Amino acid sequence: MKAGFDQGRRIGAALALLLAWTMVPRGAAGDPQIGGKIGSILQKAQQASDEWRIDGQEEENLGAAVSERIRDRYGVVQDPAVTRYVSLVGTILAQGSSRANLAWKFIVLDTDGVNAFAAPGGYVHVTRGALGLVHNEAELAGVLAHEMTHVTEKHTIRAVQKGKLVQLGANRTKLTRDSPLFRELVAKSTEIVMAGFGRDDELESDQKGVRLANSVGYAPGPFVDFLARLAERNQASDGKQGLFASHPEMQERIGRLRSQVAGERLASAATLAPRFHKFISYTVTDQSEIATVEEGAAGLTGSTAKKTPPPKKGFGLGTLLKPGATEKKSAEVTGSAAARGVDKERGAKGGPVKTMVPVTITAADIAAFRREGNLR
Repeated sequence: MKAGFDQGRRIGAALALLLAWTMVPRGAAGDPQIGGKIGSILQKAQQASDEWRIDGQEEENLGAAVSERIRDRYGVVQDPAVTRYVSLVGTILAQGSSRANLAWKFIVLDTDGVNAFAAPGGYVHVTRGALGLVHNEAELAGVLAHEMTHVTEKHTIRAVQKGKLVQLGANRTKLTRDSPLFRELVAKSTEIVMAGFGRDDELESDQKGVRLANSVGYAPGPFVDFLARLAERNQASDGKQGLFASHPEMQERIGRLRSQVAGERLASAATLAPRFHKFISYTVTDQSEIATVEEGAAGLTGSTAKKTPPPKKGFGLGTLLKPGATEKKSAEVTGSAAARGVDKERGAKGGPVKTMVPVTITAADIAAFRREGNLR
């Protein structure tokens, strides 16, 4: 994907160069004024070619920094068995994805809020609350595959680029962790990841995510069932909540997915409910009972429900952490928008431990997991 994107930039620069020369009358190339215009065109073409060429290590560093902020906000479930199981499902999907070479990491967040999201470089997060709402392994695979598509298609990076939120100059140096440019990019990327993606990105992730999950052997229907369950969960609320807050509207997404499953004749395959329940025993918390971060609370474990602003678009988490922000500062910012509605999924309090749980998965483990589930 990166190679194709960079190639497109280079082609664009070449076309700009060709256009510049075709605009110059024969014999006039030596005119200083015309030569200056050519130089300006070529400079812009070069910037279009060089800007946003983020290499693999830079993307990994960016994702690690964004993930750290998310983990600081919500905490991490410290259960190796749960993490290992989710990672096995994710690894099977990763190996069938267009970016199998990424060092994918799968993280279970310690919060009742129902959410899932991805950071660049292969950092995929799903909440304990979301696992409580999932009924089988095929549903989990659908959720993970959706989030993984945000990574494979570089939706975060492209959103920053499209919005011109950070200008990476044509002659920039390598993005280092301690550079102001890197910190700015982390801040903007975190906002995008937590606020959610736009309509086209969500529809693309739905389409390619279902296709990816089915390609490794998971039934496509369960993910649609999961989205329908989210819609039902949200019926009693006064505004869109968590995963349900995605744009486009949930019913449009469900309708498109059902048409895709039928139109592409995606094979009915593994559901694997017994294996899912062998490792996952969480129950979903009713929205009315979710404790949220108290406005002005200094810690991550505030318990008084307060209103937080609705997400912009997409599978949003909501509280946008700025560089160096504490939860207290974020809560004070979001509290000012309380009148716009309550999203208790996104405002849910988090757990106290922020570190990722290390897991080791061998090729033999993956092979055995495939055989047991009759996966491809």
